[in-house]
Amino acid sequence: MRTIPRESPAIKYLAINGTVEAGYEPVAEAFADNFRRRRERGAACTIYHRGQKVVDIWAGTRCHRSEAEWERETLSLVFSVTKGMAAAAMAVAHGKGYFELDAPVADYWPEFGTAGKSSITVRQLMSHQAGVITIDRPVTPQDLADHDRMGRWLAQQEPLWKPGQYHGYHTFTLGWYQNELIRRTDPQGRTLGQFFDAEIARPLDADFYIGLPESVPDHQISRTHGYHKIKALAHLNELPPGMIAAGIWPRSLTARSVKFMRLGDPATLADPKFRRVEIPSAGGFGQARAVARIYDVLARGGQELGLDGKTFGELCRPATMPERGSRDVVLKLNVGYGFGFSKPSDGFQFGSDEAAFGCPGAGGCFAMADPSTELAFAYLTNTMSFRIFDDPRERAVREAMYRCAGASTLNHTRAA
Repeated sequence: MRTIPRESPAIKYLAINGTVEAGYEPVAEAFADNFRRRRERGAACTIYHRGQKVVDIWAGTRCHRSEAEWERETLSLVFSVTKGMAAAAMAVAHGKGYFELDAPVADYWPEFGTAGKSSITVRQLMSHQAGVITIDRPVTPQDLADHDRMGRWLAQQEPLWKPGQYHGYHTFTLGWYQNELIRRTDPQGRTLGQFFDAEIARPLDADFYIGLPESVPDHQISRTHGYHKIKALAHLNELPPGMIAAGIWPRSLTARSVKFMRLGDPATLADPKFRRVEIPSAGGFGQARAVARIYDVLARGGQELGLDGKTFGELCRPATMPERGSRDVVLKLNVGYGFGFSKPSDGFQFGSDEAAFGCPGAGGCFAMADPSTELAFAYLTNTMSFRIFDDPRERAVREAMYRCAGASTLNHTRAA
């Protein structure tokens, strides 16, 4: 690993900081090109290959208003990339024998078994098939801080479709259901954020938080530049048309999956009132090197986190499809899920084969593990686009990674 030389073409027009292993310079070139051609303002990217960190770079500003520079220790809001970190916590809990994937959730959380949910399995829940995508009341940060209250509300929800028949993106709720499973099966009764911190973040020295502690100073946190949801109407070419159309109708599944949070701008999740509480599906803060480090361990079997072959096999298993096929009734796309992660699918191709797993984050973030090539990738940005995944910025860097690693990929290289 070496520091990027000042004469590198990658920094001719931009100060890229960090280190790149020899042979991975095209990744830095693609990263720099994002700032030159794709309106990137602040970002970081880390890549591991076969257990070695081969790229760790960052550039731009952590705050567009003050133009303060993105620094090595900058933490960024990662939106649904957090789902991957929550899923990693669930994998560790599964490895410890806390639950079985094909057992009913109600075996571990009896109150969950009401309102038509008694037969929902853990596998169905973590594959977005349970139909519990909303909470039938507005939810405030104060509510989110009260785990017992949230647990009662979640247990009362009725599925919005027959569990196992369809899948639909549990935009916010998945993480809170996972939290209740952890609280009820962990002998110490920890929350998901506490469990993640103790069992994953600290052992791997990974700066990632589900519930940002007050000890983290404001100057270390990147300011995410978001948008009001109305502006999405001017970017229909970047979003699934069916999702936009459904989102306009307040009673649609798409609208109901998010409206109880009352967020006019997704970047509101970075406000202090939200970042201090646990939102395991969308509110994590961390560094690209932390996310990539965790995916690196998972890509190589997870032994450092106590995973056994059974749990690793579940991570690598192809997407768990519902009875009615791959059409997501919330996103209105053909996608795949498994164990809380997104999986390669016709609608979103990534990795070299079906063993890959990861999670995109709203507006351009993405992180993944590719066990077959032992690659781990994380791209974080504070400049939101209107993409829900496969953003041209992260995709350009990801495709450069595969070329440098000499590995094939499910992605076909496309002009960004």
